[in-house]
Order: sequence, then C-alpha cells, then structure tokens
Amino acid sequence: MWLSNADLAAAVSEAGGLGSISAATFDTPKKFQAELKRAKTLTEKPLAVNLPLFPAIKPLDIDEYIRIMAAEGVMIAETAGRNPEPHMESLKKSGITVMHKTTAVRFALKAQDVGCDAVIIDGCECGGHPGEENVTSLVLLPIVVKAIKIPVIAAGGFGSGSGLAAALALGADAVIMGTRFMLSKEAPMHEEVKRYLVGLKETETVLILRSLKNSIRVVRNEVAEQILALEAQGAGLEEIIPLAKGERGFELMQKGDLSAGILACGQVIGLLNEIPTVREIIETIVHEAAIALEQARGKV
Repeated sequence: MWLSNADLAAAVSEAGGLGSISAATFDTPKKFQAELKRAKTLTEKPLAVNLPLFPAIKPLDIDEYIRIMAAEGVMIAETAGRNPEPHMESLKKSGITVMHKTTAVRFALKAQDVGCDAVIIDGCECGGHPGEENVTSLVLLPIVVKAIKIPVIAAGGFGSGSGLAAALALGADAVIMGTRFMLSKEAPMHEEVKRYLVGLKETETVLILRSLKNSIRVVRNEVAEQILALEAQGAGLEEIIPLAKGERGFELMQKGDLSAGILACGQVIGLLNEIPTVREIIETIVHEAAIALEQARGKV
C-alpha cells in the first residue's frame, strides 16, 4: 500500500515481471481508474491489481473496482485478507485471472475450491500479514504444492537469485516480492527510508498485533516498540490503532520520518544491501537463479 502505484508496477512489468497496483492506495473508484489509465500509458505489458478484502473503516467497493479493472483491460487480480468467494462470480464474469494470497494449507485448499486460478502462499518471513501459525516458506511451500493442483506462487523471504532457485526447486511456479521492490530506485518512498532499510539486519523486524490475531511483520522502530508495550499490557484495538493506522505509515514513507508510524518489511531485508533499478533487480535475480540451479545440480 502507498508504494505499488502505476510507476512501480509498470517498471516491474516492463522488466519482465508482473507489476501489481495496490487498489487500497486509491480510496475512490475515480482515483483508482485514473491510476489504471496512467499505468497503460507507461506499459503495454500485463499488470495485476491487489484487491484487499480485509474489513476496514472504509472498505473498498470491491465489485466496482473489479468493473473498473475489466473496463481498463487489467485482467489479473491478487486477492487477499479473507475468502474471495463472494466476489468470484464478478471476477470470473469479467474474465479476470485470480491469484489468492494465503497463509496456511487449509486456506490454499479453499481458494482452489472456490475457483481461484493460482495461490500465493506466504511464509511467516514475509512483510505485512503472515497469518498466525509461524510456518516458514521452506516448510509451507512444498506442503501446499503437494496439496493443490493449481499453480503456486511463493511469498515470504524471497529477494535473491538463490531464493528464486530454492522456490522453484520446492515446486513453486513463481515468487512474489515486496520488500525487495521497496528498495528499488522506482519505489515512491523517501530516500532516507531506503537508506535506513539498506542497513537493517534480518533480526530487525518484529511481529506486532499478535495479541489481536492480526499479526503484521514490520520494522522494529520506536512506534513498533510502543505497540508491543501496549500489547504486553493487554491493550485493545482502540488503544493501538492511533499508533498503527495507515496514515502514519504513509507519513513515514513520504517524509522520511522513521518514527512517524509502522513500516511493513520482511526478514529478507537482511539480504538487501543496495538500491538498484527494478530492471537490475529482476535481471540479476533471474541470472543468479540459473547459476544457483546449475551449481546445485553439480552438488547432487
């Protein structure tokens, strides 16, 4: 959210990946449609849209956003947050391919049952919402691959060529990366934040909101520590929301104030020590994955 706009998504697609625009960044259908139109001026390659199904203070009109996607020729949706079944008829009638993000085997099976075309499976290393079961990608991914018949996309802990090679070896058809693209030249985030993230170790993220069963992996900053302290005292949602609300995170990203709010970030941050272009990221990862797979073959 806030970062996956037309510029970043188009750059990913132009470089050979599948860029995804965050629908929740645009709080009205008019703004959302304008962003899709802008994206089409930046690339003719396929694009996806992330449709969050989380309950919210001002939830999106998902079916209206689906109508706009179809009207603008964006035919791939990444749904997340809850069961997409209530919207599947609208998605399928519009001819939209559905990738549903899940955090457990039972959710992946349900996504397959309701007609999703692919499943994204999130290991607990991921930035953002990893679910509540603390299973890593190394274990979760092959279990899901074995359990379902539709394509599986690996998420959580991927940001390098060797990581892509590992995901493919474990049966994934692709990987999805968030934290890696935050640290790209095209990501619309304050340079001070990017420089700060480059210096972080894999141990410098933390899970907040565990007490509310809505875990989010974020950078361990001052605000995250305040939230953890409130949770330890048994605080409820009303006490925590003023610290965790999205507007504060947006301020952090835009103004470079590292104590303004929370910032979702995966443990893969410990592998990232530079801020390249999106094209450099994708080309390097693909090249290094091919080398890693060949080296692994030799070792076997």
